[in-house]
Amino acid sequence: MREEGARAIVNARMNQRRALITGITGQDGSYLAELLLEQGYEVFGLVRRSSSANLARIQHLLPRLHLVQGDLLDQSSLMRALSESRPQEIYNLAAQSFVPTSFDEPVHTAEITGIGVTRLLESMRHVAPKARFYQASTSEMFGDASETPQRETTPFHPRSPYGVAKVYAHWITVNFRESYGLFATSGILFNHESPRRGTEFVTRKITRAAARIALGLETQLVLGNLDARRDWGFAGDYVEAMWMMLQHRTPEDFVIATGETHTVRELCEVAFARVGLDWRKHVVVDAAHVRPAEVDLLIGDAGKARATLGWNQKVSFKELVEMMVDADLEALRRQTP
Repeated sequence: MREEGARAIVNARMNQRRALITGITGQDGSYLAELLLEQGYEVFGLVRRSSSANLARIQHLLPRLHLVQGDLLDQSSLMRALSESRPQEIYNLAAQSFVPTSFDEPVHTAEITGIGVTRLLESMRHVAPKARFYQASTSEMFGDASETPQRETTPFHPRSPYGVAKVYAHWITVNFRESYGLFATSGILFNHESPRRGTEFVTRKITRAAARIALGLETQLVLGNLDARRDWGFAGDYVEAMWMMLQHRTPEDFVIATGETHTVRELCEVAFARVGLDWRKHVVVDAAHVRPAEVDLLIGDAGKARATLGWNQKVSFKELVEMMVDADLEALRRQTP
């Protein structure tokens, strides 16, 4: 009986689906890891060798995760990581993803966000050619869009080095799919946020400032273009779409978006109202915070994903902003003596 039990455990582990997530320590990586663990996956996360790895977003998951070392700048490390994890599914979420930084560090952004995807696909081609690959594409590829809303067929016109690098990554994914028959798909995700969003992003910058001002920790928030419009959704909803794409029978590209657009000004209104404040008394506009090449309007048409995958967002814009403000309030209260 004991031998039979041991064999059953071994068989279960052999049949358990395995996934490798690059960028697992980021916002999307942490939500995706949670989703895959709930689905019964064995989850591997690619992390760079570092003495100061930021594992805060996945701290609660660490006992259930396998972390493997690798770097998108080092192809040999990627091949080792794939050999070790033997994934059926690969989710590439790693990137230098902060748009303002891409203007300051365009070459670094291109190496990681663009060429890094080629290294990973080439490693997959040699080590795990039967795996299914997800590439995190972005609405920033549309940039100065020629049509509204944007869909899978809308031409790309990126307005930042980050957007340019992502266009390369998107097309190299298509190229490997068509050239080598890999199951390689891209999700063209519009802006998606959460309480786990980095504080350098405008959404979290606003919600955290609203919470800090409400608690008397600061008095004003400096922003750039308040009229910029974005299609904002909840990251937890969007990682579900990623998973759905790799369960689809064929590798295709999908736009994931809410189909609604809101300005930075509206975001301020909702965030400050959540804590009972008038945003106009605290927000200061500074032209120094405006991008060299601004993207004024992005709104996505996720009709294909809704019809083909059955995907739908669950969290509204207002619910998302209020969720983020509440989380920032709670975190700040825990920190404040």
